[in-house]
Amino acid sequence: MEKPKDLRDDKIEIGYDPVDPGFRALVQAIVLGTYTIFQYDPSDDECKQLYARKTKVAVASLEGVELDTASKRECRARLKAAEEKMLYIHRHCKGDASETGLVQFAQGVFDLDETRGKFPTHVSTDAKGKANECLIPFSSDIKFNLFVRDMQKSGEAGNDNLTVYMKGAPERILVRCSKILINGEEADFTDELRDEVSKANADFGKLGERVLAFARCSLDAGKYDRNSYAFDTKTWKEWGLDPKKTAADYASVDGSFPMHDLTLVGVVSLNDPPRPKVDLSVNKCRSAGIKVIMVTGDQPPTAAAIANKVNIIKHPQKEWNYMVNELNIPEEQALKECTAIVIHGDLLAARHLAEQDLDDSDPSKGQYLQHWISKHEVVFARTTPSQKLLIVDACQKAGHVVAVTGDGVNDSPAIKKADIGIAMGSGSDVAKNAADMLLLDDNFSSIVNGVEEGRLIFDNLKKSIAYTLSSNIPEILPFIFFILVQVPLPLSTVLILCIDLGTDMIPAISFAYENPELDIMDRVPRNSKRDHLVNSKLICFAYLQIGVIQASAGMYTYFLVLNDYGIRPHTVWGLSILKNPFPHPNDTYDATKTTLEVCEASYVMGDKAFMHDFKEFDESTGDIIAAKTVSYGAQYCQYGNSRMLPPMSCANDDFNPKFYAGTTALPKCAAGSALPG
Repeated sequence: MEKPKDLRDDKIEIGYDPVDPGFRALVQAIVLGTYTIFQYDPSDDECKQLYARKTKVAVASLEGVELDTASKRECRARLKAAEEKMLYIHRHCKGDASETGLVQFAQGVFDLDETRGKFPTHVSTDAKGKANECLIPFSSDIKFNLFVRDMQKSGEAGNDNLTVYMKGAPERILVRCSKILINGEEADFTDELRDEVSKANADFGKLGERVLAFARCSLDAGKYDRNSYAFDTKTWKEWGLDPKKTAADYASVDGSFPMHDLTLVGVVSLNDPPRPKVDLSVNKCRSAGIKVIMVTGDQPPTAAAIANKVNIIKHPQKEWNYMVNELNIPEEQALKECTAIVIHGDLLAARHLAEQDLDDSDPSKGQYLQHWISKHEVVFARTTPSQKLLIVDACQKAGHVVAVTGDGVNDSPAIKKADIGIAMGSGSDVAKNAADMLLLDDNFSSIVNGVEEGRLIFDNLKKSIAYTLSSNIPEILPFIFFILVQVPLPLSTVLILCIDLGTDMIPAISFAYENPELDIMDRVPRNSKRDHLVNSKLICFAYLQIGVIQASAGMYTYFLVLNDYGIRPHTVWGLSILKNPFPHPNDTYDATKTTLEVCEASYVMGDKAFMHDFKEFDESTGDIIAAKTVSYGAQYCQYGNSRMLPPMSCANDDFNPKFYAGTTALPKCAAGSALPG
């Protein structure tokens, strides 16, 4: 029999009692101690996708098309209606990212809008008559936020006036608490209970979960009257910032309210798993010589656990804190032996404050940070925006090219200072404006893919440049031979242009589409100061290696072809300055000429006869050793099925052109009668 769909699945078991007073008090503190809300504002692209499905047209056809107001309004309304029917864990939220999971969970117990509307944030009037909401927003410096809520409608005895709700990092909240809520009843926060809570916090952190603590304090209606008391939320740091104080220390300060001696309501852990394939991307970065340093606002145990999950820390047993706390190794010895280190922001602040008076030119200033980042695996936890700047500056001083990723306002200074600032597409506008690059998919793997693509482009450019430069040597070498040893030019300027523009251009462009080499992400990063796009290595490869091979092959082919036509290689030297016989300008074509005569004869593919002054030079001295006006005849002779042009035959057989020396073995035709009729 099929189980009805409205029955609860027996396999799903919750680890809490929804009606437990302590649990409900904690969920209420979550709702009243946060400001994140459910809100969904459909984008134009989402409206176009819905419109395309509704009208059954392709989404691509709506590219660049603006929907009319009525259609856009209808699509937005339908998308918002569909959003409200979704499960809470799938709905869009607006506010702090760390509160999204909290409000999605709490919505099932207490409705956000209803609860916050019932217990609104108290509004007080200052001395100038200006109304101000009584709240302290969260910041990375104080690591907590605070609300003063009006609990008049709560109906609880002793909790019907104003109540302070505080949410933040456990180490910042626990020190401000003197009581704890157990089963809905307040009890003294003894050392045993404090150790138990601290252990739970550490256990959650080791699982890689983000932990937040919630506390509250009901205000005395006699002193903190909702209608007359002016709460000071502007200068509260002057009296309420020090966590070692008690509420009695500043009770007499005008506008003060209890920020100490609070009641701990509970701690909540959030599981924020890394994105898929981030661990593989970190491994790829490691093999490519890219060091990934994790800078986070989470507490050290959580940061270490997450770093281990994504392979930033591969050997947790060799981490500095583990060796000191678990293995009881002295700090100095552990610092020398460890391969990974997790630094708390408070430690970084203390070390930086100790060196604040040192001059910037002092070489010892900042050495502690240089030593930390020199470790193979580095994580910074509970950091502030100013500390992120210190980390970026230290990496740059070490000679590294630094890329910083972030999405919040607090990340924007470090993003701006980095060599390459990378902001998430879903991040704040301040971070986007400070960044050099945006990640639209908010995926760390996209950065690694970008590095690989950048290396591929660089490699292909070098290949294309090397291919283009390699043709310069075989093109210039014939001209050098022509100038130095008077070898006739095998390449004219027109042919060189044909080679460069006709045959070299397409192969050079094709290198842009080359696939990456197998080891492209196994190389160390190039030195930007030394490894330029065109360097001495590429020049030597193009000119002295490939260029010489191409030039040698070209000249060898040139001499081989000349040899096939009877011009021996040793007779080529100086041939370009030799005045060769050419037809007389007044020669005319006469197809009837069949005998060799001393005249201005025909110059055709049949019989040829022409006159010319001819001079022969001594090879050693360059002196003229013979000079005469001779007549030449050149005829095509038939040998079997082939026709060939034999050496020129002189009217006076005792004088032959120099460049045909050694060709006596070839047949000669002295008369046109040798041609087949």
